[in-house]
Amino acid sequence: MEEVLEAWGPADATREILANALDEHALTGGSDPEVSQDEEGRWHIRDYGRGLRYEHLTQSEDDEKLANPDTVIGKFGVGLKDALATYHRHGIEVTIHSSHNTFTIEEAPKHGFEEISTLHVTIDPPEKDIDGTDVVLDGISETAIEDAKSNFIRYSNLDLLESTGFGDVYQVEEGEAAGVYVTGLKVAEEPNFLFSYDITNTTKKIRDALNRERSNVGRTAYTSRVKKILQACDSEAVAKRLVDDLQRFTDGETHDELGWKPIQLHAVRILNARQDVVVTTVDEQQKHRELLDQAKDDGHSVVTVPDRIRAELSETADVDGNQIRDVTVYENEYNDSFEFDWVDDSSLTAEELAIWESRDEILEIVGRPQDYEYRIASQFRATDNDQTQGLHEPGEQRIIVHRDVLADQAEFIGVFLHELAHTRTPFPDQTREFENVLTELLGEVGVEALS
Repeated sequence: MEEVLEAWGPADATREILANALDEHALTGGSDPEVSQDEEGRWHIRDYGRGLRYEHLTQSEDDEKLANPDTVIGKFGVGLKDALATYHRHGIEVTIHSSHNTFTIEEAPKHGFEEISTLHVTIDPPEKDIDGTDVVLDGISETAIEDAKSNFIRYSNLDLLESTGFGDVYQVEEGEAAGVYVTGLKVAEEPNFLFSYDITNTTKKIRDALNRERSNVGRTAYTSRVKKILQACDSEAVAKRLVDDLQRFTDGETHDELGWKPIQLHAVRILNARQDVVVTTVDEQQKHRELLDQAKDDGHSVVTVPDRIRAELSETADVDGNQIRDVTVYENEYNDSFEFDWVDDSSLTAEELAIWESRDEILEIVGRPQDYEYRIASQFRATDNDQTQGLHEPGEQRIIVHRDVLADQAEFIGVFLHELAHTRTPFPDQTREFENVLTELLGEVGVEALS
C-alpha cells in the first residue's frame, strides 16, 4: 500500500481512527468518544462501544454500516488498516486496547515469501478491562491531532443556523472557507459558499463519490443535496443572509449558492413570510421611487432581486402560502389603505375657503381636466405616519387635498399643481416624464403671474 498511501500523513490516519470511534458511538450510543493526552505525552482516541475485534481487520463491506449510510462514515473496513500502515511509515507506535484483545504492529516476513517483509498486526489477550476501544498513539504531534479533528463538524465549533431533513446549515466565519460535510466528515472546501453544510440524508451519487480519502469530492456530487437543504430552510437566520447576499448581485459579488435560481426564489419566499418587504428589480425602483419611499415609511424593507426571477415571483407563494409582496401587490395594498374623512366646504374657515376657491383661478390658467371633481379630506389613511398632502385618483377622476395645506396659499398651489400634473401623464412621481409635465405647469402659472 505504500504507493497508494504515500500522500497520507499522521493526520489522515488519525482521521480514520476518529471516524471509526464516531461511527461506533453513532451505532451504539453511550458516552461520546474522547481525544486526550496522557502524562507521558501519548494521545488516546477512546470510544465506549463494543470494542475492536480481530475480525474487524479484514477488508470487507460492513453490513451494519451499509444499512446505516446516513449515520456512519465508514463502510469498507479499509480505513483502519490504512491508518496503521501510515502510522508505521511515520514512526508512530500504535497500541489498541479493547475488551477483546490488545493489538500492536510489527514487520515480519510474509508466509511462503520469506524475502518479502510485510506489516502485521499482533493480537494478544486484553491487557485492560475496558469498555469500547482505546487507540494509543506514541510519537504523534498535537498539530496532527488537531488537523485530523478539523475534518469533523463535531470538533469544528461552527454555529448551527438551521437543521433540515436533508442536512444542517452552519455559519461561515469571515475570512474562512466553507466546508461541505457528509454525516459529519468534511469532504470538500468551498471558498465561495455562503454557508457550510452537513449532509445527513445522502444520495447514491454522494455515497459513490466518497473516495478512499473522503476528501476533494467533486461539487457535482453534492450540489443537488445542498440545494435541497437550502430549499428546506425556513428560518429568518438563513433567509436574511441569503437575501443580503442576493442584494450584491448587481455588483457581481454574490456567493455561489445565490447563482442558483431556485435558491434566489426560495430566499425571497422565506423573507416575505418572516419580514415586511417589498420585492423589486432595479428598474422598478427607478420607475416607482415615490411609491417605494412610501413603502419604507410604512415600515417595509425594499428588497432588490434579479430580473430573471421577477416574473416567477408573481406566481409564487411564500413559505407560509401567502402572496409575495412585489411592487404591484404593495401598490394595491397602498390604494386599499385609504380611508377618507371628508371635509365639506361649509365647515372651512373663511381663510381656508378663500384658498380652496383659488383652485378655479389655477384651472383657468392651466386648463381644467374634463369630468374631474375636487375634494378635501382631514384623513387619507388610518395610519399614524400618514403624511399625504394630496392624491390623484385616475379611476375616480378626482383630486383630493389634505385640509392642512389650506393653511398656506403657496403650499396649496404647489400641492394642487402637483396633482394636476398627474392628470396629464401616466408616469409616477420622480420620473423624468412626470418632472417634464410638472415643469410645463409651473411655466404656465409663472407666465400668468408675471403678466
